[in-house]
This record gives sequence, structure tokens and C-alpha cells, in this order.
Amino acid sequence: FFSGMEKLIVCAHRRPDALCRLICFPWAGGRTSQLAQWSTLFSNSVEVLCVRFPGRESRLNEPFAKDMASIVNEITSVLLKELQEKPFAFFGHSFGSYVSFAVALHLKEKHGLEPVHLFSSGAHAPHSEAIIPIRRISVFDAKEEEILAYIQKAGGTPPELLHNKDIMKHVIHTVKQDVRVLQTFSFEKAEMNTPFSCDITCFNGSDDIPHDLQAWQELTSGDTAFYKLPGGHFYLLEPSNKIFLTKHITRCIENAGL
Repeated sequence: FFSGMEKLIVCAHRRPDALCRLICFPWAGGRTSQLAQWSTLFSNSVEVLCVRFPGRESRLNEPFAKDMASIVNEITSVLLKELQEKPFAFFGHSFGSYVSFAVALHLKEKHGLEPVHLFSSGAHAPHSEAIIPIRRISVFDAKEEEILAYIQKAGGTPPELLHNKDIMKHVIHTVKQDVRVLQTFSFEKAEMNTPFSCDITCFNGSDDIPHDLQAWQELTSGDTAFYKLPGGHFYLLEPSNKIFLTKHITRCIENAGL
């Protein structure tokens, strides 16, 4: 991996002979560790890459992205050669789902490239009215306690990290920055324009807030499938759900006829 790739991408298991790459996009404030470790659950036919956003982990000293366009441009420019040479699928959770959609849209419009499958988790369809309240949160006026309470309620951050004041401050700051990026992204679906032809699968935790998933159907001429798995917003961290997700994703990729 050259330097831009090393900075942006975590790949726990290199699989140069894989049929397909699964690019994973973490949630707001999220790290790459959980999704990068998925690679142990996939067969050799899938190589798992996880995107590392600026301002965290080994990119701690870089400024946070100021908007969705800069994240999309970085990911596209670093990964373009890889995405052109081999089929790829996207998996994004929550904030990561919107980023993966924005990247897929850009790849389609500018390079005529499309994932073989788009997996969305814990997220509204990007053109849904359900996103409007997220756009209206004045995130930098929110008190630290409010954001911390939200993070604790949603899960996804190990409790021992939140007992460490410095780490807690950083997690809160990172979540705020990611929400601000999400607020810079808006996708208006034109009347007859269906951006994708790949299949889309939407996952949601049964105890999570209901997300507007049905509207994802309007974004592809391919098939759309919906799955509810037991748990809250971070249902995907439960071992049994992890196994279901990785098996299901493998099956979908294999059925894409690569």
C-alpha cells in the first residue's frame, strides 16, 4: 500500500486473489477496529478494507474533514485504481452509510463505476425527510453531557473509554465533527433519476429508532432487501449478528455473479 492508502485504509488481512473487495465505512465518532476485524469472518473470496476518516487513530493530527465533498474526494482519489481493477461492495453503518452512498454516487457520476452491492445499516435513505431533523441539530451548541448521554445510549463506544476524560472529550468532539460533515450532505432525488442498478440491502437493529428504509428502493433498479436484527443501534457488534451479517454479505457478493 502506498502512503495515501495506508493513511486512509485499514486492511487486517490482505487477500490479493479475492474476487471482490468489501469497503466498510464506520459510524460517527467510530474507529476502524471493529469493522476491519470482520475480515476474520470472511472467506478468501472477499478482501475487507475499512476507511479511516481524518482526525482519529493514526490520523489524529490531521484536521477533521470540513464537509462530505472532501471525504468523498479523498476516498475516490486514493481508491480509484483499486475500484477500477476489481469488483467492490460497500458496507456503511449510520454516518458511514451516508458516506458510502455519497462515494458510490460520485463514482457512478464521474467514473461510471458502481458497487456490485450496497449494504446500508442503521440509516435512513439519504433523500428521506427523516434526515431533516439531523440537519437541524446545532451540534456545536449541544452540551457535552447531552452528546455523551447520546453516545452512551446508542452504544458502540466501550464504556471503559468513556471513563477516561481525555478520550471522552475526543470522542465527543469527533462525533460533533462527523455530524457537521453529515449536515453538509444533501441528496435530492430527481423525478426519474435512479442512480444505481446494483442490489441494496438495508439492516437495522430491532430496538433502534425506526429508520426510513423503504425509500432506498427508489435509488436502484436492482432488488432491495430489508433485515431487522436483534439489538439497538449497535446491533452489528453482537457476535451472533456479526456472523449473520458476514454470511449474508458473502452470499450477496457471491450471487452478484462476479
